[in-house]
Amino acid sequence: MNNKVDFFYDFSSPYTFIAHKRIKEIKKNTNIDFLYKPMLLGGLHKLAGITANAFIGHKNDFMIQDCIMVSKKLGINFYFNDKFPINSLYLMRGTLVLEENLLEKYIDIFFESYWQLNLDLSDRKIFEKKLNEIGVDIDKFFKDIENQAIKDKLKEMTNEAFTKKIFGAPSFIHKDKVYWGQDRLDYVIDDISK
Repeated sequence: MNNKVDFFYDFSSPYTFIAHKRIKEIKKNTNIDFLYKPMLLGGLHKLAGITANAFIGHKNDFMIQDCIMVSKKLGINFYFNDKFPINSLYLMRGTLVLEENLLEKYIDIFFESYWQLNLDLSDRKIFEKKLNEIGVDIDKFFKDIENQAIKDKLKEMTNEAFTKKIFGAPSFIHKDKVYWGQDRLDYVIDDISK
């Protein structure tokens, strides 16, 4: 049984936060191996020629209502951030510079900071406070995310998503099949169970 799933994500996506919370629950009861693959959603949209929902009035209004409704149904604590959309560039680069033992905490704390605590993660002091909470060396972190190799790596991962025909977040790939949206997680699980 192939139980490996690539999970393409960006902190700036509210639906991806919902997917992340669902994945944490799914992992408690299954042996599905979700491989978190960071990408820059804004860069992906640019490659695909897509205007994000955040910049389309009625779609943005619907997305806010929908995320609140879905989160409530799933029992997920959620708050649509007042600073949406954020530039997630530094957040996403951060996923590429941390050791494995800190990465899971980093992903949890920054998803929750943005989509539960309504924090302004573009504020450097708030960002640093959250890094401190998980024991990240702040000076090293900010030096590392400016490293050209890290900048290039995030671009490469975003390009990889695009070449795999991914156009939004969250997206999942299992056995070369793309699933888009947190509501497709059940289909991924069904596919693995076959």
